[in-house]
Amino acid sequence: MEKHSFQAEIQQVLDIVINSLYTDKEVFVRELVSNAADACEKVRFLQSSGQEIYQSDISPTISIKLDEKEKKIIITDTGCGMTQDELVENLGTVAHSGTKAFLKSVQEKQAAEKEAAKNGTSLIGQFGVGFYSAFMASHKVTVFTRSWQPDAEGWKWTCSGMDGYEIESAQGLNRGTRIELDLKEDALNFAQQYEMERILKHYSSFIQFPISLEDKQLNTVQAIWARSKVDIKPEEYTDFYKYISHDSKEPLLKLHFTADAPLLIQSLLFVPDNNIEKMGFMRLENGVSLYCRRVLIAEGVKAKGLLPEWLRFVKGVVDSEDLPLNISRESMQDSLLMKKLSSIITNRFLKFLIETAKNDAEKYNKFYEEFNRMIKEGILSDFEHRENLSKLLRFESSATEPGKTTSLEDYVIRMGAEQKEIYYIVAPHRKAAEASPYYEALKAKKLEVLFCYDAADNFVMENLMKFEDKEIKPAEQAEVSVETTGEKLTPEQCEHLVKWFKETLGDKVKEVKISQRLVESPAAVVPDDKFMTTSMRRLLKAMQKEQNQDKTLSDGYNLEINPSSPVICHLYRAWDANKEIAPEIAQQIYDNACISAGIVDDFAPLIKRMNKLMEETLKKSL
Repeated sequence: MEKHSFQAEIQQVLDIVINSLYTDKEVFVRELVSNAADACEKVRFLQSSGQEIYQSDISPTISIKLDEKEKKIIITDTGCGMTQDELVENLGTVAHSGTKAFLKSVQEKQAAEKEAAKNGTSLIGQFGVGFYSAFMASHKVTVFTRSWQPDAEGWKWTCSGMDGYEIESAQGLNRGTRIELDLKEDALNFAQQYEMERILKHYSSFIQFPISLEDKQLNTVQAIWARSKVDIKPEEYTDFYKYISHDSKEPLLKLHFTADAPLLIQSLLFVPDNNIEKMGFMRLENGVSLYCRRVLIAEGVKAKGLLPEWLRFVKGVVDSEDLPLNISRESMQDSLLMKKLSSIITNRFLKFLIETAKNDAEKYNKFYEEFNRMIKEGILSDFEHRENLSKLLRFESSATEPGKTTSLEDYVIRMGAEQKEIYYIVAPHRKAAEASPYYEALKAKKLEVLFCYDAADNFVMENLMKFEDKEIKPAEQAEVSVETTGEKLTPEQCEHLVKWFKETLGDKVKEVKISQRLVESPAAVVPDDKFMTTSMRRLLKAMQKEQNQDKTLSDGYNLEINPSSPVICHLYRAWDANKEIAPEIAQQIYDNACISAGIVDDFAPLIKRMNKLMEETLKKSL
C-alpha cells in the first residue's frame, strides 16, 4: 500500500470545491457520470482503431447502485480504466503540481466575477476538479480500476479528505472503474432511488452509453441531434420533441443543423404548433438547453444568452464541444464566445425561416399567424438581426386579395421605377384602411399600400425606417398630389376659406391648409409633428390613459381641406348665407376627419351637433 500526502494547499482546494465551486450539490453525479462516459468513449475509440483490449467482449456501459442502509453510492463503468500512473495523475492532479495553478485561476476568476471572463481555458480536465466534486456529498471515496491494457493490473485508490490518499493493488477487477461514495449525513437523499433517477434524467439523459440505475436503463431517448439527418425517421424527431417539450402535439417546424466553423455546433430546434402567449396563458421562457458533448450544462431558462429573448418560443438543444466552461461547468467563461454562439444559431434559424417562407408558404403563414408578435419584438429590440427579421414580416396590401399577405421583398419587386418609398397604413381592418383619406391619393396614383392591422406595427415600421434602401413611410406623410376634375375652389377662394376655418375651429387645430392629395374626403387631420402618425399618437394616448398617467400628448393637428370636394364647395357658398349653420358644419367636417383618423375620445358633442344639423336640414326641405 502506498500512502500519499496532500500538499498544504489541498485543504484550501477541497474547501473551494466543496463549498464554493458548485451551486447545486447534486452536480457531483453529473461530473462522475460524465467522466465515466469519457472513459467509455476512449475504449470504444481504441476498439475501432484495432487495439487489443482487455475483456473486449464487454460493451461500454455505466451503472449506478444505491445502498441506503450502508449509505453508499456505487458508480461503475466498463470504460478504459486506469493504470497506477494514470490513477495518480488523473485523481491526484489537484494534489500536486496543479494546485497552485488551480488556486490562482480560481482567485483570478473571483476577482473578475463582475466582468466578462476573458480566459478561454477549460479548468476541468486540467485539474481534475470534476472528480473532487464527489467530496461535496461523501466523506470517503474509494476507486477500483483496471486498465484496458491486456497486461495491466488492478488498483484501489482511497481518500477520506484532508489527510491524503492511499493506493494499493487490487485483484480480480474487470476492465473499467468503480467509484464507491460513503455519503455524508446531510447527503443521504442521494442514496434514494427516486432522487438519483431524477438527477440522472436531468443531466445525463442523452449520454451515448447505456446508463442503468439498479439494473434499469434510464437513458432510453437518443441524442438524435448528434446523428446524421438521413438516418433519422420523422417519428423519431416527433418523439424527441414531445420528450423535451412535454407537448402532446407535433412540432410545426424543425431545424436540424451542424456547423464546424467558427464553432463546432450540433443543434436541433423546434417551433411548437401554437403560441401559448397568444392564448393569454403566460409569458414563455427560453426552451433551448445547452449541452457539451451530450451532457447538460444549462437547461432552458438557465441558458441565458443562448438565444435572444424574442426567440423564447423555440424548443430544442444546442451542443458544442468548443465551449470554454468555467471550473464548475455551470456558466460560460467567455461571454464573447457565448455571443458568437448565439449569433450563429440565431442567423441560421432566421435563414431557415426565410427559406420556409419561400418553399412552403402555407406552413410559414401558420407560423406567422402564431408568432408574428415575437418577430416584431425582435425588430424592436435586436438591431443585429433586424434586417433578416424584416424579411419575415407579412401584411395585406392594396395589391393583394383580402386575407392574402405579402412581404416587403415582394412589395419592392412590384414597385415602379418612379416609386421611391414603401407606403403603409395602420388601421384596425382592411375596410378602415381602404376608407382612410390618406389612401385616396396613393390609390389614384396606383401606388401599393401595406395594410397593417396590429397596433404594434406603428413601432415596427418606425424602427425599420428602410428596407432595401427604400424608405418606409406612413401614407399620411406621402408627398403625393393628384389633379381632380369638376368644380374646384379658386386659389383666392381657398385662401378665404382656410382663414375662416382657422377662425372657426380656433385652438382645435394648429394650422389649416389646402390639400393636394384628397380625392373624395372633404378634409383630413394630420399631426403637426411630422415624426408621429395619427395612429401612433392614438396608440400612445391610449397607453397613457391605461396607465393613468396625468401627462398626455398634446392634441396638435393640422387640418387639410379638399378644394374639389362638393361639401367644401357648398360650404364656401353657404357660410355667408347661413352664419349659424356654417360654423357647425365646419366643426362637423373637422370631427368627421378626426373619426376617420380614429382620434375621437368623446362622441357626445359630435352626436348632439349632428342631430342639430339634421333638424335644420329637414326644416328647409319641408
